[in-house]
Amino acid sequence: MVGITNWQQQVPLPQDYTGANAWKLPLHPSPAASPLSIRGRFLRGAIALAANGVPIFNPQNNRGEVSAEIGELDQWGGHCGRADDYHYHAAPLHLQDKVGKGNPIAVALDGYPIYGLTDPDGSVPKDLDAFNGHSTTQLGYHYHASNKYPYVNGGFHGQVTEVDGQVDPQPFAQPARPAAAPLHGAKITGFEEIGKGSYKLTYLVGADTRSILYSVGSNNMVTFEYRNGKLGTNVETSVRGTDGKRPHAAQAGGPPVRTPGAPLTPQPPERRRAHHGPPGLPAESAPHAADSPSSIVPVSSDSSATASAGKTGERLTLMSPVVTEGGLLPVEFTGDGSGISPPIAWKGAPASTKAFAVIMHHIDPEGKTKWYWTLYNLPPQCHGLPKDVKGIGLLGNNSVNRGIGYAPPHSKGPGPKTYIITLYALSEPLSISAPPSEINRDLLLEAMKGKVLASSELHVVAIRTAADNLSNDKQPPRPPDAHDQGPRDNPPPPPLPRNPTQ
Repeated sequence: MVGITNWQQQVPLPQDYTGANAWKLPLHPSPAASPLSIRGRFLRGAIALAANGVPIFNPQNNRGEVSAEIGELDQWGGHCGRADDYHYHAAPLHLQDKVGKGNPIAVALDGYPIYGLTDPDGSVPKDLDAFNGHSTTQLGYHYHASNKYPYVNGGFHGQVTEVDGQVDPQPFAQPARPAAAPLHGAKITGFEEIGKGSYKLTYLVGADTRSILYSVGSNNMVTFEYRNGKLGTNVETSVRGTDGKRPHAAQAGGPPVRTPGAPLTPQPPERRRAHHGPPGLPAESAPHAADSPSSIVPVSSDSSATASAGKTGERLTLMSPVVTEGGLLPVEFTGDGSGISPPIAWKGAPASTKAFAVIMHHIDPEGKTKWYWTLYNLPPQCHGLPKDVKGIGLLGNNSVNRGIGYAPPHSKGPGPKTYIITLYALSEPLSISAPPSEINRDLLLEAMKGKVLASSELHVVAIRTAADNLSNDKQPPRPPDAHDQGPRDNPPPPPLPRNPTQ
Protein backbone atom coordinates (compact mmCIF):
# COMPACT_ATOMS: atom_id res chain seq x y z
CA MET A 1 0.00 0.00 0.00
CA VAL A 2 3.01 2.33 0.41
CA GLY A 3 3.12 5.10 -2.17
CA ILE A 4 -0.59 5.34 -2.94
CA THR A 5 -1.74 8.95 -3.27
CA ASN A 6 -5.23 8.28 -4.64
CA TRP A 7 -6.75 6.32 -1.77
CA GLN A 8 -10.23 5.27 -0.73
CA GLN A 9 -9.39 4.33 2.84
CA GLN A 10 -9.07 0.60 2.14
CA VAL A 11 -6.66 -1.69 3.98
CA PRO A 12 -5.58 -5.24 3.11
CA LEU A 13 -7.64 -7.96 4.78
CA PRO A 14 -6.90 -11.67 4.31
CA GLN A 15 -9.23 -13.26 1.77
CA ASP A 16 -10.13 -16.93 1.51
CA TYR A 17 -9.96 -17.74 -2.19
CA THR A 18 -10.00 -21.50 -1.72
CA GLY A 19 -12.22 -24.47 -2.48
CA ALA A 20 -15.35 -23.52 -4.39
CA ASN A 21 -14.59 -19.83 -3.77
CA ALA A 22 -11.69 -19.65 -6.22
CA TRP A 23 -10.73 -18.85 -9.77
CA LYS A 24 -10.51 -21.70 -12.25
CA LEU A 25 -7.69 -22.03 -14.79
CA PRO A 26 -7.83 -24.39 -17.79
CA LEU A 27 -5.01 -26.94 -17.59
CA HIS A 28 -4.94 -27.15 -21.37
CA PRO A 29 -5.73 -23.67 -22.78
CA SER A 30 -6.98 -23.44 -26.32
CA PRO A 31 -7.02 -20.43 -28.68
CA ALA A 32 -10.31 -18.58 -28.98
CA ALA A 33 -12.02 -18.29 -32.34
CA SER A 34 -12.41 -14.57 -31.62
CA PRO A 35 -9.76 -13.32 -29.13
CA LEU A 36 -11.05 -10.60 -26.79
CA SER A 37 -9.27 -7.35 -25.94
CA ILE A 38 -9.40 -6.01 -22.37
CA ARG A 39 -9.29 -2.43 -23.60
CA GLY A 40 -12.42 -0.78 -22.29
CA ARG A 41 -13.94 -4.12 -21.17
CA PHE A 42 -13.41 -6.74 -18.46
CA LEU A 43 -13.16 -3.78 -16.07
CA ARG A 44 -14.58 -5.89 -13.24
CA GLY A 45 -12.96 -8.86 -11.57
CA ALA A 46 -9.55 -10.42 -12.16
CA ILE A 47 -8.04 -11.15 -15.57
CA ALA A 48 -5.02 -13.10 -14.27
CA LEU A 49 -3.46 -14.58 -11.13
CA ALA A 50 0.07 -13.78 -9.98
CA ALA A 51 2.45 -16.57 -8.96
CA ASN A 52 2.02 -15.52 -5.31
CA GLY A 53 -1.76 -15.97 -5.47
CA VAL A 54 -2.67 -12.28 -5.71
CA PRO A 55 -5.32 -11.58 -8.39
CA ILE A 56 -4.48 -9.17 -11.21
CA PHE A 57 -7.17 -6.82 -12.45
CA ASN A 58 -7.44 -4.90 -15.70
CA PRO A 59 -4.87 -2.04 -15.81
CA GLN A 60 -7.89 0.22 -16.28
CA ASN A 61 -10.02 0.70 -13.19
CA ASN A 62 -13.76 0.37 -13.34
CA ARG A 63 -14.02 3.94 -14.62
CA GLY A 64 -11.74 3.20 -17.55
CA GLU A 65 -8.73 5.10 -16.17
CA VAL A 66 -5.28 3.49 -16.01
CA SER A 67 -4.68 2.95 -12.29
CA ALA A 68 -0.89 3.04 -12.59
CA GLU A 69 -1.04 6.56 -13.99
CA ILE A 70 -3.29 8.29 -11.44
CA GLY A 71 -1.68 7.43 -8.10
CA GLU A 72 -3.90 4.47 -7.21
CA LEU A 73 -1.17 1.83 -6.99
CA ASP A 74 1.58 1.09 -4.51
CA GLN A 75 5.21 0.24 -5.20
CA TRP A 76 4.22 -3.32 -6.15
CA GLY A 77 1.51 -2.31 -8.63
CA GLY A 78 -1.44 -3.05 -6.35
CA HIS A 79 -4.03 -1.63 -3.98
CA CYS A 80 -7.18 -2.71 -2.16
CA GLY A 81 -10.72 -2.83 -3.47
CA ARG A 82 -13.92 -1.88 -1.74
CA ALA A 83 -14.00 -5.14 0.21
CA ASP A 84 -10.48 -4.42 1.56
CA ASP A 85 -9.16 -7.04 -0.87
CA TYR A 86 -5.63 -6.54 -2.20
CA HIS A 87 -4.94 -7.04 -5.92
CA TYR A 88 -2.67 -5.81 -8.68
CA HIS A 89 -3.47 -3.58 -11.66
CA ALA A 90 -0.01 -3.88 -13.18
CA ALA A 91 2.42 -6.71 -13.77
CA PRO A 92 4.11 -7.87 -10.53
CA LEU A 93 7.61 -7.56 -11.99
CA HIS A 94 9.15 -7.94 -8.53
CA LEU A 95 8.20 -11.62 -8.74
CA GLN A 96 10.71 -12.24 -11.53
CA ASP A 97 13.47 -12.77 -8.96
CA LYS A 98 11.16 -14.76 -6.69
CA VAL A 99 9.99 -17.35 -9.22
CA GLY A 100 13.38 -17.80 -10.84
CA LYS A 101 14.67 -17.44 -14.36
CA GLY A 102 12.49 -19.05 -16.99
CA ASN A 103 9.31 -19.23 -14.92
CA PRO A 104 6.13 -17.20 -15.43
CA ILE A 105 5.18 -14.51 -12.93
CA ALA A 106 1.45 -14.99 -13.51
CA VAL A 107 -1.18 -16.91 -15.46
CA ALA A 108 -4.00 -15.26 -17.40
CA LEU A 109 -7.47 -16.64 -16.73
CA ASP A 110 -7.49 -18.17 -20.20
CA GLY A 111 -4.71 -20.47 -18.98
CA TYR A 112 -1.78 -18.99 -20.90
CA PRO A 113 1.25 -17.99 -18.79
CA ILE A 114 2.54 -14.45 -18.35
CA TYR A 115 6.32 -14.02 -18.31
CA GLY A 116 8.32 -10.98 -17.28
CA LEU A 117 10.07 -8.52 -19.56
CA THR A 118 12.21 -11.17 -21.26
CA ASP A 119 11.92 -14.69 -22.59
CA PRO A 120 13.44 -17.49 -20.47
CA ASP A 121 16.71 -17.27 -22.41
CA GLY A 122 17.05 -13.61 -21.46
CA SER A 123 16.24 -12.27 -24.91
CA VAL A 124 13.85 -9.41 -25.52
CA PRO A 125 10.59 -10.83 -26.92
CA LYS A 126 9.87 -10.01 -30.55
CA ASP A 127 6.76 -9.86 -32.68
CA LEU A 128 4.38 -9.39 -29.77
CA ASP A 129 0.74 -9.22 -30.79
CA ALA A 130 -1.86 -6.70 -29.62
CA PHE A 131 -2.24 -8.62 -26.35
CA ASN A 132 1.49 -8.60 -25.49
CA GLY A 133 1.78 -12.24 -26.49
CA HIS A 134 3.59 -14.43 -29.00
CA SER A 135 4.48 -18.06 -29.67
CA THR A 136 7.92 -19.67 -29.38
CA THR A 137 9.08 -23.21 -30.05
CA GLN A 138 10.01 -23.68 -26.41
CA LEU A 139 6.90 -22.28 -24.71
CA GLY A 140 4.14 -22.14 -27.29
CA TYR A 141 1.84 -19.14 -26.86
CA HIS A 142 2.45 -16.92 -23.82
CA TYR A 143 2.12 -13.32 -22.72
CA HIS A 144 4.75 -10.83 -21.53
CA ALA A 145 4.55 -8.10 -18.92
CA SER A 146 5.52 -4.54 -19.81
CA ASN A 147 6.31 -1.23 -18.15
CA LYS A 148 3.54 0.59 -19.98
CA TYR A 149 -0.02 -0.13 -21.04
CA PRO A 150 -1.29 -2.84 -21.06
CA TYR A 151 1.25 -3.87 -18.33
CA VAL A 152 -0.10 -7.45 -18.37
CA ASN A 153 -1.98 -9.48 -20.95
CA GLY A 154 -3.76 -6.99 -23.18
CA GLY A 155 -6.55 -9.46 -23.90
CA PHE A 156 -7.40 -13.15 -24.02
CA HIS A 157 -5.78 -15.19 -26.75
CA GLY A 158 -7.51 -18.21 -25.24
CA GLN A 159 -11.10 -19.08 -24.50
CA VAL A 160 -12.79 -17.46 -21.52
CA THR A 161 -16.39 -17.23 -20.38
CA GLU A 162 -17.64 -13.66 -19.94
CA VAL A 163 -20.50 -13.15 -17.50
CA ASP A 164 -21.66 -9.84 -16.08
CA GLY A 165 -18.77 -7.95 -17.69
CA GLN A 166 -16.02 -10.10 -16.22
CA VAL A 167 -14.35 -13.47 -16.63
CA ASP A 168 -16.39 -16.22 -14.98
CA PRO A 169 -15.99 -17.56 -12.35
CA GLN A 170 -14.98 -14.84 -9.90
CA PRO A 171 -14.83 -15.71 -6.19
CA PHE A 172 -16.17 -13.56 -3.38
CA ALA A 173 -14.22 -11.29 -1.06
CA GLN A 174 -15.34 -10.89 2.54
CA PRO A 175 -15.56 -7.28 3.68
CA ALA A 176 -15.73 -6.35 7.34
CA ARG A 177 -17.02 -2.80 6.96
CA PRO A 178 -18.83 -0.60 4.45
CA ALA A 179 -16.77 0.97 1.68
CA ALA A 180 -15.66 4.53 2.39
CA ALA A 181 -15.12 7.54 0.15
CA PRO A 182 -11.82 8.77 -1.30
CA LEU A 183 -9.64 10.68 1.15
CA HIS A 184 -8.23 13.48 -0.97
CA GLY A 185 -4.73 14.68 -0.13
CA ALA A 186 -3.75 11.47 1.66
CA LYS A 187 -0.50 9.62 0.94
CA ILE A 188 0.24 6.19 2.39
CA THR A 189 3.70 6.14 3.93
CA GLY A 190 3.91 2.86 5.80
CA PHE A 191 2.44 -0.59 6.27
CA GLU A 192 3.63 -3.20 8.74
CA GLU A 193 2.58 -6.31 10.62
CA ILE A 194 2.75 -5.39 14.31
CA GLY A 195 1.68 -8.78 15.70
CA LYS A 196 0.07 -12.02 14.65
CA GLY A 197 -2.96 -10.97 12.62
CA SER A 198 -2.43 -7.30 13.50
CA TYR A 199 -1.41 -4.55 11.10
CA LYS A 200 -0.72 -0.82 10.94
CA LEU A 201 -1.19 1.44 7.91
CA THR A 202 0.27 4.96 8.23
CA TYR A 203 -0.58 7.91 6.02
CA LEU A 204 -0.23 11.66 5.79
CA VAL A 205 -2.92 14.26 5.22
CA GLY A 206 -0.97 17.45 4.75
CA ALA A 207 1.40 17.58 7.71
CA ASP A 208 -0.91 15.47 9.88
CA THR A 209 0.27 11.87 10.46
CA ARG A 210 -2.58 9.40 10.85
CA SER A 211 -2.87 5.63 11.00
CA ILE A 212 -5.25 2.68 11.01
CA LEU A 213 -4.43 -0.20 13.36
CA TYR A 214 -6.47 -3.33 12.87
CA SER A 215 -6.48 -6.95 13.92
CA VAL A 216 -8.19 -9.99 12.43
CA GLY A 217 -9.48 -12.56 14.92
CA SER A 218 -10.16 -16.25 14.35
CA ASN A 219 -13.87 -15.67 14.98
CA ASN A 220 -14.31 -13.36 11.95
CA MET A 221 -14.09 -10.31 14.19
CA VAL A 222 -12.04 -7.40 12.91
CA THR A 223 -11.16 -4.48 15.18
CA PHE A 224 -10.24 -1.15 13.59
CA GLU A 225 -8.59 1.67 15.53
CA TYR A 226 -8.63 4.91 13.54
CA ARG A 227 -5.99 7.30 14.82
CA ASN A 228 -7.02 10.52 13.16
CA GLY A 229 -4.26 12.81 14.40
CA LYS A 230 -5.67 16.05 15.69
CA LEU A 231 -9.22 14.75 15.22
CA GLY A 232 -8.93 12.03 17.86
CA THR A 233 -9.32 8.25 17.86
CA ASN A 234 -12.22 5.96 17.01
CA VAL A 235 -12.44 2.19 17.55
CA GLU A 236 -14.85 -0.12 15.71
CA THR A 237 -15.35 -3.87 15.82
CA SER A 238 -17.02 -5.61 12.89
CA VAL A 239 -17.97 -9.14 11.93
CA ARG A 240 -16.80 -10.38 8.55
CA GLY A 241 -19.22 -11.94 6.10
CA THR A 242 -22.12 -12.59 8.46
CA ASP A 243 -25.27 -11.55 6.65
CA GLY A 244 -27.89 -10.00 8.86
CA LYS A 245 -25.67 -9.59 11.91
CA ARG A 246 -25.07 -5.96 12.62
CA PRO A 247 -21.50 -5.07 13.63
CA HIS A 248 -21.07 -2.75 16.56
CA ALA A 249 -18.83 0.23 17.21
CA ALA A 250 -16.97 0.80 20.49
CA GLN A 251 -15.81 4.37 21.02
CA ALA A 252 -12.60 4.76 22.96
CA GLY A 253 -9.91 7.27 23.78
CA GLY A 254 -11.47 10.42 22.44
CA PRO A 255 -14.39 11.85 20.53
CA PRO A 256 -16.28 9.59 18.13
CA VAL A 257 -14.38 10.67 15.03
CA ARG A 258 -13.58 8.45 12.11
CA THR A 259 -11.57 9.16 9.00
CA PRO A 260 -13.45 11.41 6.58
CA GLY A 261 -15.94 9.56 4.47
CA ALA A 262 -16.41 6.66 6.89
CA PRO A 263 -19.52 6.16 9.05
CA LEU A 264 -19.44 6.35 12.83
CA THR A 265 -21.88 3.47 13.05
CA PRO A 266 -20.96 0.63 10.69
CA GLN A 267 -23.62 -0.93 8.55
CA PRO A 268 -24.19 -4.67 8.18
CA PRO A 269 -21.35 -6.23 6.20
CA GLU A 270 -21.97 -6.77 2.52
CA ARG A 271 -20.77 -9.48 0.22
CA ARG A 272 -18.89 -7.86 -2.63
CA ARG A 273 -17.42 -9.29 -5.77
CA ALA A 274 -13.79 -8.92 -6.04
CA HIS A 275 -13.48 -5.39 -6.99
CA HIS A 276 -13.90 -3.70 -9.66
CA GLY A 277 -17.38 -4.22 -9.74
CA PRO A 278 -18.03 -0.87 -10.88
CA PRO A 279 -18.02 1.19 -7.80
CA GLY A 280 -20.67 3.70 -8.04
CA LEU A 281 -18.89 6.15 -5.96
CA PRO A 282 -15.34 5.22 -6.18
CA ALA A 283 -13.55 2.28 -4.86
CA GLU A 284 -11.56 1.89 -6.81
CA SER A 285 -15.43 5.88 -7.19
CA ALA A 286 -13.47 5.91 -5.73
CA PRO A 287 -10.60 6.98 -7.15
CA HIS A 288 -10.43 3.37 -7.60
CA ALA A 289 -11.83 2.82 -6.92
CA ALA A 290 -12.36 0.70 -7.29
CA ASP A 291 -12.06 -3.03 -7.21
CA SER A 292 -12.91 -6.29 -5.44
CA PRO A 293 -13.53 -10.00 -6.53
CA SER A 294 -17.13 -11.05 -6.26
CA SER A 295 -17.88 -10.19 -2.40
CA ILE A 296 -20.53 -11.74 -0.35
CA VAL A 297 -23.14 -9.27 -2.94
CA PRO A 298 -21.19 -9.14 -6.26
CA VAL A 299 -18.82 -6.07 -6.75
CA SER A 300 -15.87 -6.26 -8.38
CA SER A 301 -14.35 -3.92 -7.06
CA ASP A 302 -13.70 -1.80 -7.81
CA SER A 303 -20.04 -1.74 -6.17
CA SER A 304 -21.44 -2.30 -2.78
CA ALA A 305 -25.10 -2.12 -2.06
CA THR A 306 -28.27 -3.33 -0.55
CA ALA A 307 -31.71 -3.02 -2.05
CA SER A 308 -35.29 -3.65 -1.12
CA ALA A 309 -37.29 -5.99 -3.30
CA GLY A 310 -40.30 -4.93 -5.30
CA LYS A 311 -43.70 -6.60 -5.29
CA THR A 312 -42.39 -9.54 -7.26
CA GLY A 313 -39.29 -9.97 -5.12
CA GLU A 314 -36.97 -8.67 -7.85
CA ARG A 315 -34.23 -6.19 -7.15
CA LEU A 316 -34.49 -2.60 -8.33
CA THR A 317 -32.74 -2.59 -11.70
CA LEU A 318 -31.89 0.39 -13.87
CA MET A 319 -31.45 -0.11 -17.62
CA SER A 320 -31.63 1.72 -20.94
CA PRO A 321 -32.94 0.78 -24.39
CA VAL A 322 -29.93 2.47 -26.04
CA VAL A 323 -27.01 1.21 -23.94
CA THR A 324 -26.38 -1.84 -21.78
CA GLU A 325 -24.37 -2.05 -18.56
CA GLY A 326 -20.79 -1.00 -19.29
CA GLY A 327 -21.67 -0.27 -22.91
CA LEU A 328 -20.83 2.63 -25.18
CA LEU A 329 -23.19 5.61 -24.86
CA PRO A 330 -24.46 6.59 -28.33
CA VAL A 331 -22.97 9.83 -29.63
CA GLU A 332 -26.44 11.42 -29.69
CA PHE A 333 -26.30 11.68 -25.89
CA THR A 334 -22.74 13.07 -25.65
CA GLY A 335 -21.18 16.46 -26.29
CA ASP A 336 -20.14 15.24 -29.73
CA GLY A 337 -23.79 14.76 -30.72
CA SER A 338 -27.12 16.37 -29.89
CA GLY A 339 -26.30 16.33 -26.20
CA ILE A 340 -29.78 15.25 -25.13
CA SER A 341 -30.48 13.05 -22.11
CA PRO A 342 -30.62 9.29 -22.74
CA PRO A 343 -33.75 7.20 -22.19
CA ILE A 344 -33.75 5.01 -19.09
CA ALA A 345 -36.13 2.48 -17.57
CA TRP A 346 -36.35 0.53 -14.34
CA LYS A 347 -38.15 -2.31 -12.63
CA GLY A 348 -38.34 -3.93 -9.21
CA ALA A 349 -38.99 -0.78 -7.16
CA PRO A 350 -40.11 -1.38 -3.54
CA ALA A 351 -43.86 -1.27 -3.10
CA SER A 352 -43.54 1.62 -0.63
CA THR A 353 -41.74 3.90 -3.12
CA LYS A 354 -43.22 7.41 -3.12
CA ALA A 355 -40.77 9.13 -5.48
CA PHE A 356 -37.61 8.56 -7.55
CA ALA A 357 -34.42 10.55 -8.05
CA VAL A 358 -31.71 10.28 -10.72
CA ILE A 359 -28.08 11.41 -10.56
CA MET A 360 -25.41 10.98 -13.24
CA HIS A 361 -21.80 11.50 -12.15
CA HIS A 362 -18.18 10.78 -13.09
CA ILE A 363 -14.95 10.67 -11.08
CA ASP A 364 -12.07 12.42 -12.82
CA PRO A 365 -8.43 11.23 -12.64
CA GLU A 366 -7.83 13.51 -9.64
CA GLY A 367 -10.63 11.82 -7.73
CA LYS A 368 -12.98 14.79 -8.05
CA THR A 369 -16.67 14.12 -8.60
CA LYS A 370 -18.44 15.81 -11.50
CA TRP A 371 -22.18 15.55 -11.97
CA TYR A 372 -24.09 15.78 -15.23
CA TRP A 373 -27.73 15.21 -14.30
CA THR A 374 -29.77 15.79 -11.13
CA LEU A 375 -33.47 15.02 -11.29
CA TYR A 376 -35.79 14.29 -8.37
CA ASN A 377 -39.40 13.86 -7.27
CA LEU A 378 -40.25 11.66 -10.22
CA PRO A 379 -43.72 10.22 -9.49
CA PRO A 380 -43.90 6.69 -8.00
CA GLN A 381 -45.90 5.36 -10.96
CA CYS A 382 -43.03 6.31 -13.28
CA HIS A 383 -41.06 3.35 -14.71
CA GLY A 384 -38.72 5.22 -17.04
CA LEU A 385 -37.83 8.40 -18.86
CA PRO A 386 -37.84 9.04 -22.63
CA LYS A 387 -34.82 10.56 -24.31
CA ASP A 388 -34.56 14.34 -24.06
CA VAL A 389 -37.06 14.16 -21.19
CA LYS A 390 -38.89 17.34 -20.23
CA GLY A 391 -41.62 18.13 -17.73
CA ILE A 392 -41.19 15.07 -15.49
CA GLY A 393 -39.89 15.62 -11.97
CA LEU A 394 -37.78 18.55 -10.76
CA LEU A 395 -34.35 19.44 -12.13
CA GLY A 396 -31.19 20.45 -10.33
CA ASN A 397 -27.96 21.78 -11.79
CA ASN A 398 -24.84 20.18 -13.28
CA SER A 399 -21.17 20.86 -12.58
CA VAL A 400 -20.17 21.07 -16.26
CA ASN A 401 -21.68 24.42 -17.18
CA ARG A 402 -23.50 25.12 -13.91
CA GLY A 403 -26.70 25.13 -15.89
CA ILE A 404 -29.96 23.42 -15.03
CA GLY A 405 -30.68 19.97 -16.44
CA TYR A 406 -28.65 17.39 -18.31
CA ALA A 407 -25.07 18.14 -19.39
CA PRO A 408 -23.74 15.64 -21.94
CA PRO A 409 -20.37 13.89 -21.36
CA HIS A 410 -17.67 15.68 -23.32
CA SER A 411 -14.40 14.23 -22.10
CA LYS A 412 -11.30 16.35 -22.56
CA GLY A 413 -8.86 13.50 -22.04
CA PRO A 414 -8.03 10.49 -24.19
CA GLY A 415 -9.52 7.04 -23.82
CA PRO A 416 -12.89 5.73 -22.62
CA LYS A 417 -14.49 7.37 -19.60
CA THR A 418 -17.14 5.76 -17.41
CA TYR A 419 -20.21 7.70 -16.27
CA ILE A 420 -22.57 6.39 -13.61
CA ILE A 421 -26.33 6.92 -13.70
CA THR A 422 -27.89 6.11 -10.33
CA LEU A 423 -31.61 5.68 -9.65
CA TYR A 424 -32.91 6.10 -6.11
CA ALA A 425 -36.28 4.81 -4.89
CA LEU A 426 -37.42 7.11 -2.07
CA SER A 427 -39.80 6.63 0.84
CA GLU A 428 -41.16 10.16 0.39
CA PRO A 429 -40.80 13.10 -2.02
CA LEU A 430 -37.99 15.54 -1.28
CA SER A 431 -38.72 18.99 0.08
CA ILE A 432 -35.94 21.31 -1.12
CA SER A 433 -36.39 25.06 -0.84
CA ALA A 434 -33.30 26.03 -2.87
CA PRO A 435 -33.79 27.19 -6.47
CA PRO A 436 -32.87 24.70 -9.24
CA SER A 437 -29.64 26.56 -10.00
CA GLU A 438 -28.39 25.77 -6.48
CA ILE A 439 -29.49 22.14 -6.28
CA ASN A 440 -26.29 20.22 -6.87
CA ARG A 441 -25.42 16.56 -6.35
CA ASP A 442 -24.25 17.03 -2.76
CA LEU A 443 -27.42 18.86 -1.75
CA LEU A 444 -29.58 16.21 -3.37
CA LEU A 445 -27.71 13.36 -1.65
CA GLU A 446 -28.02 15.15 1.67
CA ALA A 447 -31.77 15.60 1.16
CA MET A 448 -32.14 11.87 0.41
CA LYS A 449 -30.48 10.70 3.61
CA GLY A 450 -32.76 8.31 5.48
CA LYS A 451 -35.23 8.18 2.59
CA VAL A 452 -33.55 5.74 0.19
CA LEU A 453 -35.38 2.41 -0.04
CA ALA A 454 -33.25 1.01 -2.85
CA SER A 455 -30.89 2.18 -5.57
CA SER A 456 -29.42 0.87 -8.79
CA GLU A 457 -26.59 1.94 -11.11
CA LEU A 458 -26.06 1.91 -14.84
CA HIS A 459 -22.47 2.42 -16.00
CA VAL A 460 -22.01 3.85 -19.48
CA VAL A 461 -18.82 4.58 -21.41
CA ALA A 462 -18.14 7.62 -23.60
CA ILE A 463 -15.21 7.99 -25.98
CA ARG A 464 -14.31 11.14 -27.89
CA THR A 465 -15.03 10.82 -31.58
CA ALA A 466 -11.63 12.23 -32.45
CA ALA A 467 -8.79 9.69 -32.60
CA ASP A 468 -6.98 9.66 -29.30
CA ASN A 469 -4.54 7.44 -27.48
CA LEU A 470 -4.78 5.47 -24.28
CA SER A 471 -1.67 5.63 -22.14
CA ASN A 472 0.42 6.70 -25.13
CA ASP A 473 -0.48 3.46 -26.85
CA LYS A 474 -0.73 4.24 -30.56
CA GLN A 475 -3.73 2.01 -31.04
CA PRO A 476 -7.05 3.79 -30.42
CA PRO A 477 -9.11 2.41 -27.54
CA ARG A 478 -11.38 -0.43 -28.45
CA PRO A 479 -14.94 -0.03 -27.19
CA PRO A 480 -16.78 -3.14 -26.09
CA ASP A 481 -18.44 -5.05 -28.91
CA ALA A 482 -22.19 -4.60 -28.95
CA HIS A 483 -22.86 -8.32 -28.63
CA ASP A 484 -20.71 -8.47 -25.49
CA GLN A 485 -22.57 -5.72 -23.66
CA GLY A 486 -25.15 -7.89 -21.97
CA PRO A 487 -26.86 -6.38 -18.96
CA ARG A 488 -25.92 -7.51 -15.50
CA ASP A 489 -28.24 -10.03 -13.89
CA ASN A 490 -29.82 -8.20 -10.97
CA PRO A 491 -26.79 -5.94 -10.33
CA PRO A 492 -26.31 -4.83 -6.72
CA PRO A 493 -27.28 -1.15 -6.38
CA PRO A 494 -24.99 1.23 -4.47
CA PRO A 495 -25.77 2.94 -1.17
CA LEU A 496 -25.70 6.68 -0.66
CA PRO A 497 -22.17 7.97 -0.09
CA ARG A 498 -21.15 8.24 3.55
CA ASN A 499 -19.87 11.77 3.05
CA PRO A 500 -21.51 13.58 0.13
CA THR A 501 -18.91 16.34 0.31
CA GLN A 502 -16.15 14.00 -0.82
